[in-house]
Amino acid sequence: MLFQIALGSVMMLITVFLSGLAVLSFAAVFARLSDWLVRPPHRPKLILIIVAVSLWALAVTTVDVWVWALMLRYLGALTTLEESVYFALVSYTTLGYGDVLLAREWRILGGMMAANGMLNIGLMTAFMVEALRYIRVKQLEHMEAEDD
Repeated sequence: MLFQIALGSVMMLITVFLSGLAVLSFAAVFARLSDWLVRPPHRPKLILIIVAVSLWALAVTTVDVWVWALMLRYLGALTTLEESVYFALVSYTTLGYGDVLLAREWRILGGMMAANGMLNIGLMTAFMVEALRYIRVKQLEHMEAEDD
């Protein structure tokens, strides 16, 4: 049991670290494009931000699921890579069909995977909202500066 908790904790730290790196890289892209994003036309750029950040969040989630799946496969907790990816995806997204189960000696990892998914999906949602808010505020500031 303690090994599962330790391993799950390490996996959670890895995925949160990867998400943090992704946020930093996306913030760098925002910084580079900031001047362009705040100039009119605004609505198409807001749509572009929503699409880009959504795809980015999906990519981060996909990487996280694969990290968990590869760990499960490496441990031999599931028999195939497809089964490992499926279980990791269903657990990470907290869907939890229950048609594929971990053996008793690994089942705590399933719960930790779900907790990790809830945390990271929450972080991705917060980043999506913040990205949209940040660009919109900058656009409004730019419009006010032009009016003066």
